[in-house]
Amino acid sequence: MMMTWSDKLAWLVITLWVGALWVVGYVVAPSLFSQLASDKQLAGNLAGRLFELVAYIGFASAFFLIVQRLLRSGWSAFRQGFFWAVVVMLLIAVGGQYYIQPMMADLKAQALPLDVMQSDFAGQFSVVHGVASVGYLVQSLLGVVLIFKSRQ
Repeated sequence: MMMTWSDKLAWLVITLWVGALWVVGYVVAPSLFSQLASDKQLAGNLAGRLFELVAYIGFASAFFLIVQRLLRSGWSAFRQGFFWAVVVMLLIAVGGQYYIQPMMADLKAQALPLDVMQSDFAGQFSVVHGVASVGYLVQSLLGVVLIFKSRQ
């Protein structure tokens, strides 16, 4: 089957989204914490902003990919692994950006004035951060599914 312009654009969008997920999550963020070891708050703020940008890239990418797949395949798109991988990735991005990240920001805001990051806030933050990390890993792995399923 010959690739249409929308298929080629979908490849580009997948490359941007999955590339951003992998580079920011597994190269840039760890590098920030390594290089700014003396200022974890700054590293966290910078990483948080980058993860926010990746989320917005994900929102736009998912919207395009869902619409493109529906226009290309019609109702049969609902039977494709590609389609559902995009939907799940979008849900994880939305949950991370509008639920998990605000929880983390709230915990940091409560702890910092009190200088109690070593107390309950630290434990709660670790749990929420762990949930965010697992979600991000799932999203990153589903990105690999997109790459392999995008030709179908």
